[in-house]
Amino acid sequence: MASESSELVVIGAGPGGYAAAFLAADLGMETVLVDPEPNPGGVCLYRGCIPSKALLHAAAVIAQAKEAERWGIAFSGPSIDVERLRAWKDSVVEKLTGGLGVLRKRRKIEYLRGRARFRDAGTVEIEPVSGQGSTLSFRHAILATGSGPSALGNLPVEHERFMNSERALDLRDVPERLLVVGAGYIGLEMSSVYGALGSRITVVEMTDGILPGVDRDLVRPLGTRLKGALEAILLGTVVAEWSETDHGVRVRFEGKQAPSEPMEFDRILVSVGRKPCSGGLGLENTRVQLTQGGFVRVNGQRQSDEPSIYAVGDVAGQPMLAHKASHEGRTAVQAISGRRVMFDPRAIPAVVFTEPEIAWCGLTEVQAKREGREIKVSRFPWSASGRAATLDHTDGVTKLVLEPGTDRVLGVGLAGTGAGELIAEGVLAVEMGACAEDLSLSIHPHPTLSETVMEAAEALYGLSTHYHRPAAKG
Repeated sequence: MASESSELVVIGAGPGGYAAAFLAADLGMETVLVDPEPNPGGVCLYRGCIPSKALLHAAAVIAQAKEAERWGIAFSGPSIDVERLRAWKDSVVEKLTGGLGVLRKRRKIEYLRGRARFRDAGTVEIEPVSGQGSTLSFRHAILATGSGPSALGNLPVEHERFMNSERALDLRDVPERLLVVGAGYIGLEMSSVYGALGSRITVVEMTDGILPGVDRDLVRPLGTRLKGALEAILLGTVVAEWSETDHGVRVRFEGKQAPSEPMEFDRILVSVGRKPCSGGLGLENTRVQLTQGGFVRVNGQRQSDEPSIYAVGDVAGQPMLAHKASHEGRTAVQAISGRRVMFDPRAIPAVVFTEPEIAWCGLTEVQAKREGREIKVSRFPWSASGRAATLDHTDGVTKLVLEPGTDRVLGVGLAGTGAGELIAEGVLAVEMGACAEDLSLSIHPHPTLSETVMEAAEALYGLSTHYHRPAAKG
């Protein structure tokens, strides 16, 4: 078994891992990056964010073509070539991961295709995709192994008629009848894709609402759209039993909205969340500690209980978001390099890429209520937005969560077309400690959806040009 050494080894080449490795190389560290895939990218690029957004874009094009009929523009029904669509999606993935491979080579980062397992706090064993294994000694290690789809004990995703979120992105076919188990962001995004491609979708969710934990006023526009687009949304309901038939899977439900009779589906997509990939890494050979949920316990610098080992991204805790992982990776590298840094963001944005999109950052109303915090909320309805009217998407809303007394922006929420692009302004406002007056005095271009942020601030004082309401109290 070959042996070598390096100043830093990064295990996992997703957005947290490759961001860490690239910065480390830029700072002059001798860096080794370990991952099974041919190029950096991780789940996000290969089986997550990027392929799902490519397919969601295709779904949006189909939806827009149908909407155009309201404006007097008619298209014939879409002819969908699944193989070409899959090939286009795969080409996007190949282009981006290939580009990361080029950037890795330019930075002279050694790339080992394989899986790493800790022998001790200074050595990992590499099990390669092919060829001879090796050992690697290191001064510091960053664990960035990400997460994988969670499973339900009574729903075997290895069965040919079942899919998890990653298999769903393979787009093997378009089932006529699809059951989606779980109404979180992954389940609803995949419902949007397969629904646009022609599947008849039923969603089942064990809680009493879609997107559990998200402010209800942000969810409401999406809920209204889904009622018209899906066959059914069964809330407070679970899959009790399933059995295979000659033509699909028969499912019996239990719960508040369970149908009285079993239903039959061609495929079942299980999307009930994700779990950290912290097993099988040899962490028992180190002082690294895991939380009850399987996350690596880290401090503000992303350092574990083993001083030489850091952890970033999904494996280091919630929220499981690619952009959070990237920032954590850079924080860990800066800490290793001796800089005084701390991962302590005021606002980590989250986006649900359905139509309409939902996005939020900072303090939410749900969180404020749970913590017993006093807040003020100012909203601007998109029914009063000129740009939303020209897009024929006036069911959105922009809201500001504010600190009483100071009107400091604590959080921002958006529901509507392009919310994922608009939320960055909210992140900046929260991080910079802006108050509502700062937003109201910042001139926004017209006609744009970004104006809704400005007018939500103006509405706090009862001074919005396009929306009349009394000033908020407090």
